Amino acid sequence: MIQDLFTALYRMSQYFESGGIVMFPLAALSLVMWLLIIDRVLHFRRLYRKNMSSKAAWAHISENRMPDPAHYQGAISVLVAEFIRSRSGDPVLDRFILDETVLKINRSMDDHLATIGALAASAPLMGLLGTVIGMIVTFDVIAVFGTGNARAMAGGISEALITTQTGLLVAIPGMYMKGFLERRAQKLKQRTAVIGYYLRRHL
Repeated sequence: MIQDLFTALYRMSQYFESGGIVMFPLAALSLVMWLLIIDRVLHFRRLYRKNMSSKAAWAHISENRMPDPAHYQGAISVLVAEFIRSRSGDPVLDRFILDETVLKINRSMDDHLATIGALAASAPLMGLLGTVIGMIVTFDVIAVFGTGNARAMAGGISEALITTQTGLLVAIPGMYMKGFLERRAQKLKQRTAVIGYYLRRHL
């Protein structure tokens, strides 16, 4: 098994080297994109867990009682806790504070999603840059040796194809995860807005 692991690592390093210099920014781009994706997945997971009902939310607000983290950790719990910390005691002003709290929480759900999309969309362009560089290398070889040196030509063609492939391998799951996270954010936003409206009517 360890030998298989070393073999896989060796093949991966060979693949990386064959892609040329463009593979470094592609790897960095992929790393940053997946760190942001993992951050958002964990964030939404926390907001979905142990959510409180609208009645429980109103009970906490009417009693001015902070939600117990052992029982409530979701988006509605965050909304109730933020509102209790900011409320003024004046019902009219509190309605505005509640609206602002809902907007603030909903805005935070979009954090990093645009960056993830931009990074995923940039990956094929980086791959295209590698393709251009690889083709230039190939033409340089042809200019010096003619078409008789197939081995030298293969290096440039390989670089072109590997960077294109890597760019697509980074972009496709990145775009899928962006769509997935946007859907999760949209559902949470709707839920928070509905509960916010319910609480506003009772203030």
